[in-house]
Amino acid sequence: MRRFICHAGLLGMMCLVGSSCSRQVRADRYSVAYEYRDGRSAVLRGGRAYAPRNAPPEVKRAVAAANRIVGMPYKWGGGHARLNDTGYDCSGSVSYVLRNAGLMEDQMPSKGFLRYGAKGYGKWITIYARNGHVFMTIAGLRFDTQGQARKDGPKWRVENRSARGHVVRHPPGF
Repeated sequence: MRRFICHAGLLGMMCLVGSSCSRQVRADRYSVAYEYRDGRSAVLRGGRAYAPRNAPPEVKRAVAAANRIVGMPYKWGGGHARLNDTGYDCSGSVSYVLRNAGLMEDQMPSKGFLRYGAKGYGKWITIYARNGHVFMTIAGLRFDTQGQARKDGPKWRVENRSARGHVVRHPPGF
């Protein structure tokens, strides 16, 4: 009995320090900020992103897909009924990018991204999801429909953004 109590206490302490006991991984940073890393970061020029040369093909396709919808208007429900729409909401734009990169088969609402892929930060792509909003970083550069003006459509963003309350996920292997 004493050994059981000791093991149970140790397990409880492991859960408190952030092991895999929790169901989700919460963003450990209060803000998401662009930080250039040679050979690992996308570069932004004229509103378009350019993936690093050594990035995997799926990452390059994700960047290219995001570039195609940059500047489209925010449209509630956009990107859900049609892959190629006249505007995109947050989950529609993230779904569009992941589908075109070959990392997702269908679209999903922001709440669906709470269980997308694998837990934690990705090497190349990270999804930040909460009920009501989702955004992503690709090769360190944030792709989001919310900027300084709320809901201003899908764009690459370099300014800091709060990640408070978001769950962190990534496509397996990326």
